[in-house]
Amino acid sequence: MSKNEKTSEWGSISKNYYIKKAALDKVYKFFRAILLFGLCFLILQPILDKISVSFMGEIDLYDGTVISIPRNFTTENYILASNLMGYWPSLFQTLFIVLTSAVLQISACTLAGYGFARFKFPLKNLWFACVMLIIIVPPHTIMSSLYLNFRFFNILGFKVNLLSSYMGLFLLSATGMGLKSGLYIFMLRQYFRGMPKELEEAAWVDGCGKFKTFIRIMLPDAAPMLTSCFLFSFVWQWTDSFYTTLFLNNYRMLSKGLGGLADRFAQWWAAANVSAGTSGVSAFAPVAQTQMMIATGMLMCLLPLILLYLVAQRAFVESLSQTGIKM
Repeated sequence: MSKNEKTSEWGSISKNYYIKKAALDKVYKFFRAILLFGLCFLILQPILDKISVSFMGEIDLYDGTVISIPRNFTTENYILASNLMGYWPSLFQTLFIVLTSAVLQISACTLAGYGFARFKFPLKNLWFACVMLIIIVPPHTIMSSLYLNFRFFNILGFKVNLLSSYMGLFLLSATGMGLKSGLYIFMLRQYFRGMPKELEEAAWVDGCGKFKTFIRIMLPDAAPMLTSCFLFSFVWQWTDSFYTTLFLNNYRMLSKGLGGLADRFAQWWAAANVSAGTSGVSAFAPVAQTQMMIATGMLMCLLPLILLYLVAQRAFVESLSQTGIKM
């Protein structure tokens, strides 16, 4: 076989190899796209159904031909749900309390996480084991203790009832004992442990003290992880019912409004039928319409969280990508 024939044969083999590789690569991408689309659809499908139901008229709920797209599009469900929940006053009050509590909580957890990561002190492992207990032990097991301590809270010999004020919730958050605080301390500790010690040493050589090094060197680098912890704290407290019931009975919170939406709708339904003089109608609100109102109220509660995530999406994704490297 001549040299030209060998070259031609090797070229043909190489060409076939690359064609086969390109075909397999396209098949792999196709099936991967189908798999990702299926997983995303499974996650988003319940939310899409609730969005569809929230815009349906009453007649669409009982029409078997209406599946996903409303035939009688309406926004009256949102208006009614807003009135029943007291949405706007509850929204601003919830935003103030949750935002303040999340900032206090992340501030305290950041200091604790940095201390566990960088400093040595007596019984360090024991105190960190106590932090792990905060994650393991559910807050419901210490509900009676929390109630008694904050019901008869002692300030310099004066007993104050902090259960009727959001100051009790703020106090828990500021001392690192808020909702899921142990998890945030652990996450921030692991993040700070993964940061090079040379950064601190270089700052000390330049004349920075420990506090200045923490503020000017460590915190800016930990911004993605702080953003993630803040988002977790904000979301969990936004939908929390345990601490809301314990400390915030006198405040209008969205989680409480959503929880009582079904009862308020039933009362509204009964009152509307009485005022209209309708006879022969059940005293109980229809299940389909009740579920429609709950879906509408849930979407109204989720909307601020979705907007917050869209604003902080870049830092949140960056923290997740760095977690596998630093932790």
